[in-house]
Amino acid sequence: MERRRHVGIVAEPQRLSRHVIRHPYFIAGLLAGILSVRAAGSDTLALAPVPPIEMMHVLPAVAPSPALPRPTPAREFLLAVDAARRLPQAQPADDDDRSPVTVEKRGGRDEDEEEREAPRVFWFLGGDKYVTGSVRRRIDEPSVRKGRWRYIVVHNSGTRQGNARAFDYYHRRVKHMPNGLAYQFVIGNGHGSGDGKIEIGPRWTYQLSGGHCASDYLNNIAIGICLVGDFNRDLPTKAQLASLEELIKYLRKRVGRVDRQLAVVKAHREINPRPTDCPGRRFPMRWMHRKFD
Repeated sequence: MERRRHVGIVAEPQRLSRHVIRHPYFIAGLLAGILSVRAAGSDTLALAPVPPIEMMHVLPAVAPSPALPRPTPAREFLLAVDAARRLPQAQPADDDDRSPVTVEKRGGRDEDEEEREAPRVFWFLGGDKYVTGSVRRRIDEPSVRKGRWRYIVVHNSGTRQGNARAFDYYHRRVKHMPNGLAYQFVIGNGHGSGDGKIEIGPRWTYQLSGGHCASDYLNNIAIGICLVGDFNRDLPTKAQLASLEELIKYLRKRVGRVDRQLAVVKAHREINPRPTDCPGRRFPMRWMHRKFD
């Protein structure tokens, strides 16, 4: 009778709703019965006991969990991505000509006539470590008369520490120089300012004559760069030399050529009318001339 009951249930599926037959308990019981018959070595298909109909009706069919909605990116992020896509892509530049010099010609003038203002330098791709973006902006800011700056003179401070502010105080209060700091630029050694850090003085910002040479004529045409240090006793730091090289290269482009020649780089003792050992006996003169002659 028990077998007939089970067979009757299978033979009359109309008594069960579709969701009952598809229920996981029913399928699990059917699979368990088949596996038990095969384990016993029988070729006769026997049905496993079916869970009571009342249990099938009570337990509802498990519905699949609804898919979670994908998160929507923030509006600020979408705006930033859209703005980045619209930016123009930088073009690769040549090694030495990557900083184009723009010369604006005005009508009614001869093409060979020199411009009154030196062209500004635009570096879109820069790999400089010490001539940073802020330093370049401050160098480019003043209006530079083309042909004025013919020399770049390298000095040492003669002190083992210091910075532009300390030297400005000394030049104003002790040397009684009304325009203060005698140099246009100061490069630190890590004692008083950052190692290799470039400081820009007011003589460059306002295009004033320097006070670093014993000649008014030279001060009017020569840019002074002071490296902090006493190079009669010590060597310049590697950062100072790297910073000096970057700065001189940029200044040469900024001030332009005079008679088709870049600004001449000299040590203080090579150009000063009075005898001096500046920038010191241990300053690498051969390195400087190999780089800039």
